[in-house]
Amino acid sequence: MSTTNPLQFLQQVRTEVSKVVWPTRREVLLTTLMVFILSALAATFFSLVDVAIKTGLHYIIGG
Repeated sequence: MSTTNPLQFLQQVRTEVSKVVWPTRREVLLTTLMVFILSALAATFFSLVDVAIKTGLHYIIGG
């Protein structure tokens, strides 16, 4: 394994970072909105499943 000095390393890092395709502001906002919406849907679904299980157990146990 070859070693590089810190200056070469920083130059390589800078070169690699320049190759990164950064998302646009619109892409970031849309994906963030999608995450919030899907999180809300998942929370609603699991809440409904929880209520259904609770109701079923309450009916079975007869409390």
